Amino acid sequence: MSVTRSSVEEMEHDRCAATVVLPPVVPSSVSRPGDTGQGRGRRRWATPSALTAIAALALSLRVWQLDALGFNSDEAVYAGQAASLAGNPNYTPFFPVFRAHPMLFQTLLSPFFRAGEVDVAGRVVVAVLGVATVLAVHLLGARLYGRRVGLVAALLVAVMPYHVIVTRQVLLDGPMVLFATLTLYCLVRFVQGQQALWYVAAGGMLGLTMLTKETSVVLAGGVYAFLALTPTVRRPVRLSLLAVAAMAAVFATHPVSQAMAGRTQTGKSYLVWQLFRRPNHSMGFYLETVPPAMGLLVVAAAAGGLWWLRRRRSWRETLLLSWIAAPVLFFQLWPVKGFQYLLPAVAPVAVLAARALTGMPVPARIRRLLRPVDRVGVGPSRAVRTVRTAVLAVVVLSLLVPSWHAVNRADNATFLAGSGGVPGGREAGRWLARNTPQGSVVLTLGPSMANIIQYYGHRRSYGLSVSPNPLRRNPSYEPLPNPDWWLRHNDLHYVVWDSFSAGRSAFFSDRLMVLIRRYHGRVVHTEFVDGTDSTGARVPVPVIIIYEVRP
Repeated sequence: MSVTRSSVEEMEHDRCAATVVLPPVVPSSVSRPGDTGQGRGRRRWATPSALTAIAALALSLRVWQLDALGFNSDEAVYAGQAASLAGNPNYTPFFPVFRAHPMLFQTLLSPFFRAGEVDVAGRVVVAVLGVATVLAVHLLGARLYGRRVGLVAALLVAVMPYHVIVTRQVLLDGPMVLFATLTLYCLVRFVQGQQALWYVAAGGMLGLTMLTKETSVVLAGGVYAFLALTPTVRRPVRLSLLAVAAMAAVFATHPVSQAMAGRTQTGKSYLVWQLFRRPNHSMGFYLETVPPAMGLLVVAAAAGGLWWLRRRRSWRETLLLSWIAAPVLFFQLWPVKGFQYLLPAVAPVAVLAARALTGMPVPARIRRLLRPVDRVGVGPSRAVRTVRTAVLAVVVLSLLVPSWHAVNRADNATFLAGSGGVPGGREAGRWLARNTPQGSVVLTLGPSMANIIQYYGHRRSYGLSVSPNPLRRNPSYEPLPNPDWWLRHNDLHYVVWDSFSAGRSAFFSDRLMVLIRRYHGRVVHTEFVDGTDSTGARVPVPVIIIYEVRP
């Protein structure tokens, strides 16, 4: 017969438990089967060994063929900022230090970008931070539900395609999720121990999360929702104000640094642009892309566990669901959508899925079929453990296969922002750097390719699709109101067409081709990827074409 505790009793249990993540202590007078000194030693090292293997697997997936593709647009911008911070002369003319986002991550990267062309080193830093997130998820899961759940949750994140793909790129979201997971961990420690230090630490850690990417302020809504829905958690007003003050003090370094640099207007312009941006995807974008990237079986396990373990529900599930709901609801309603925007939900989803997989009920018919030999007094029967292990293996394999496919896919004629590098972009930029005169000016189809060309080609580039209306463009991008005039006066020397931008805007692609024909465009370089024709045969597909133009 199961014994349930009230919420107040469970809160008191959490406050009094000094070893939340440790297994029940077995008195020395009671020996378990095979409980020798050597067996106890193996158990002592079991968790560190398993965690080391999980971290090694996570790192392997994140660094395998890391240099197969060059930067995408966002990577070029953040890496260019880091290089400008470090005073790298190759990038200071093209990438201003202050653009849109806070500078914590770029500052951490800057020591690696002091000289020359750098891309792999930046990605390695992000990959290491991704492995640190895997370890942080273990801490979170172990603190909430025990070491076994912590290990399974860490394993799920280690091989999850969503997290693997994003933490192989120089993007803000990977490091941001590390700080977000640590914020959640600090909040859990406060709830369990009711110590003011952990509450203030949670506020300060949320400030660091926002200092990595300011949109993570939506996670504060998750904290508020949890506290509002859990009246058993002590939340004194003065302590809450202190936590908010810690968050604000940490984040204040961003606006203060902008003000001291005289770039306050940059932040204001970026905010206005974000408020008036047009939708870039349909309302079903996240439903179509994020669950498969997280793993449909993982999402199903997390949802199923909420049902079949509903008798054990507590404040823990309320906290994790609140943390998931905040970014999901905000970015679903926000017109602009990005593949990586829901990454903060990875940790709580993985913990809920791990809880479900380690506590999954096994029907009596299956237990009888396996005819187990139960160990009395030592947890679930062998049959139950066997079934749960098999299900976990299937779930992990369902994540590992697409992750392995993603890290080995170097050539692809399609591109989704935030999902990887741009095929041919690095090669096209390097070709321009080697084969065009210093001071050459390039016209690209859109600002994304312009960023890549400036990073690898060190040539001033303008995007044709950048709107002259300040409400319709990223304030970091400089518009070219009359490219025809620039071409007529020989102020533009090369034009770059790319299939990725053309797929998003047929109008500007047609307009670019008109300019190429009008000004005697001549193909001087083409980048190809492998594709298939209507018969299924493999053929080279042009993805980037460079034209030389003249009046």
